[in-house]
Amino acid sequence: MKPILDIRELTVRFRAEDGGWLTAVDRLNLCIEEGETFGLVGESGCGKSVTALSILKLLPKGSADISGGKILYGGMDIAGLSESDMRRIRGKEIAMIFQEPMTSLNPVLSVGFQLMEALKRHRGMSGAAARTEAAELLRLVGIPEPQARLSDYPHQMSGGMRQRVMIAMALSCRPRIMIADEPTTALDVTIQAQILELIRRLQERFRMSVLLITHDLGVVAETCRRAAVMYMGRIVETADVSELFASPMHPYTIGLFRALPHKGKRGKALEPIPGTVPDLAHVPPGCAFQERCPQAQDPCKEAPPWVDIRPGHGVRCWLAAKGGPEG
Repeated sequence: MKPILDIRELTVRFRAEDGGWLTAVDRLNLCIEEGETFGLVGESGCGKSVTALSILKLLPKGSADISGGKILYGGMDIAGLSESDMRRIRGKEIAMIFQEPMTSLNPVLSVGFQLMEALKRHRGMSGAAARTEAAELLRLVGIPEPQARLSDYPHQMSGGMRQRVMIAMALSCRPRIMIADEPTTALDVTIQAQILELIRRLQERFRMSVLLITHDLGVVAETCRRAAVMYMGRIVETADVSELFASPMHPYTIGLFRALPHKGKRGKALEPIPGTVPDLAHVPPGCAFQERCPQAQDPCKEAPPWVDIRPGHGVRCWLAAKGGPEG
């Protein structure tokens, strides 16, 4: 398939308290095809959300910047676009569902006003047409009595309803790419399943590409065709989801799977990954995972190579270069 988003060697840094710079995303490569749902997985703090904000150029000005690489959208490098040019893409071509809808929706504006604003700005609709379309969007995402709910404020809705409003806003301009950043984190299990099913149905209906950012491997298994595992700002493994689950190669990926509860192992203790994610100011040289890796060796003190295990399945690890880690 033709790639719609091709990220090449993306590097993002944040200014430290001492005036220096800390690298949060380090030479990241990621390719998303038209119409697919792609999963980006990793622990909190590994750079997933920073990657998403970089795509939309929503990094905090002055304290963060894109210091290298390209973000090719439809062949055009949007990393170097001006703010005015980016506004024509942000929301209209590439939309985002943020992690916590209560902090993403304006609490002093009605849901209808916030939906209509995007429709007027990006689709040039009149007030009446925008209101009709806003109600249709709420109906589309499963909110009952959509006309009446347009007058509601965010605090009058449940967490699941607010997330549906965020999805409606993301869909309002029929984007080609939807970035969903932990869209189910703040929701209970039943509502999580409903939101994931809603995203799947809408993705199929509108043939959008979806970048699903999550720390939940179960969500990836249910939703995505391909996935990448991220650690300390770098992609350490990427593969089709079925192969990633059947044959993980990077010790970090293997550790994530071992930490999951499994059927038939009731009462058995989970196997957590030892240690903690390093501070950005004290990332070890070479492989960033080496201090937590049970199979670390001397070569791990140098930057590991990217190894293509087979077409579509690659891993950044010295062990893979030598034949693979011990599962």
